[in-house]
Amino acid sequence: MKNIVVLVSGGGTNLQALIDAENRGEIKGGRITCVISSKADAYALERAREADIPTVVVPRKDHYSSKNYSEAILAELQKQNADLIVLAGFMTILDECVTRAYPYKIINVHPALIPSFCGEGFYGLRVHKAVLDYGVKVSGATIHFVNEKADAGAIILQGTVEVKNDDTPEALQRRIMENVEWKLLPKAVSLFCEDRITIRDGKAYVDV
Repeated sequence: MKNIVVLVSGGGTNLQALIDAENRGEIKGGRITCVISSKADAYALERAREADIPTVVVPRKDHYSSKNYSEAILAELQKQNADLIVLAGFMTILDECVTRAYPYKIINVHPALIPSFCGEGFYGLRVHKAVLDYGVKVSGATIHFVNEKADAGAIILQGTVEVKNDDTPEALQRRIMENVEWKLLPKAVSLFCEDRITIRDGKAYVDV
């Protein structure tokens, strides 16, 4: 049984999707053993407590640099014996000391179809505003492994939704979360825990 550690910073809707999926028996071969937050007041911590999942706060504001903070996160991940790390609304880019310690063991959700509308500066509603400003007809979300570059890791799963003429960034964000993120993130986590993801030449392949 693999230990899944979830990193959060805010409301924790993706964390809730993982908790619900685990309760339904949809995550096979792993369980959420700890939730680590960068903020003491993140509502995601309350979601974890309600599910009887241990929580740890490693405040970003208490560390003077990204590297210093990443080292603190790495120490906590090692303490928790993490087999898989899930970034679920975690708003801090981790230094390469973490990604090198856990190659192809860190999963992130990006609210667009990588390689479009991704990279440094593309997060939250900024992504959906850019999508609408460009006028694309289809958007979605990408579940991918994390490496040293923002949103550049191997893609595990992608899903799409229609972009509607009267969409606002908020409406598009909600549609993508409900129809793609909350479904595909638990699926990707289960695939990892079942050892059904193979890496070849830097690309992720799902074994069916």
